[in-house]
Amino acid sequence: MSIEFTPGNPLFEDRDGTIRLTGSRVPLDTVIYEFNQGATPEQIQDSFPSISLHTIYGAIAFYLEHQVAVDEYLRQREQEAEELRHKIESRSEVAAFRERLRRRQAELLSSRT
Repeated sequence: MSIEFTPGNPLFEDRDGTIRLTGSRVPLDTVIYEFNQGATPEQIQDSFPSISLHTIYGAIAFYLEHQVAVDEYLRQREQEAEELRHKIESRSEVAAFRERLRRRQAELLSSRT
């Protein structure tokens, strides 16, 4: 990935490679997802009041200026998440736990009728 951060940038990359908004643990993914869903910076701040509007606007501006690189980063993160989800869900104990939950839910639903 070719995302470069300059001094004064509203973002930083943490040890695991996640790009976050400066002064927070909020990942860039979250802000850009909300922005692409039509949320305004003010609406995004309502969800994350500890982040300044200045930082949110800066993150959105960074995204718009580096959209190709950031979109590639987001696709890569989504692929990694899907691989991890598949790995976790394929574990036998997770499958057994899900089956117990489904049976319990069916029991609860049938007892209400």
